[in-house]
Amino acid sequence: MLWYNVENRFITGEKMKKKIFLQIAGKLNDSFDITPLLYGSLGLEQRLGENLNADDIDVLIPEEYLCEKWGRLIDVMTELGYSLYDAHEHAFKKDGVSAAFASIENLEDFAGVNTAEIPVVYEDGVRYYLLELGDYLKVYTVSSKDGYRRDTKNKNDTEKIELIKRALEK
Repeated sequence: MLWYNVENRFITGEKMKKKIFLQIAGKLNDSFDITPLLYGSLGLEQRLGENLNADDIDVLIPEEYLCEKWGRLIDVMTELGYSLYDAHEHAFKKDGVSAAFASIENLEDFAGVNTAEIPVVYEDGVRYYLLELGDYLKVYTVSSKDGYRRDTKNKNDTEKIELIKRALEK
């Protein structure tokens, strides 16, 4: 899938991933009345207003759609042209872009984020949640202590933590 802006130029990178997220979120809004959370580097980029070169699209949704309603989520993603490539990680791929789903309910236990206070964003007729910078700081601080992330993504996580701290000081 190619995305073009109003000047008919090809949209690449983060702008393309954001458009893809909005397409997925819109489908989740319409099909299940889900308000997904834009998570990970792409969500942090949105909050900071800086390009962080997100590898993929991380989306948090109610856990029931990863368990008993998993088949319905697969159907919706298939309708959008995605193929499931990692069932354990709830990850789909289309045109080289990965979109992975996880449980929003785990966010409070994982990082102490009060999910009832996450703001809702309305953009292009789509609604989604987006963490505040303080919540991203909690998430990346906890994530940086995880064995896998510490060994493989520590530099990136440390840089993101510093970016968040600087933004919070402003």
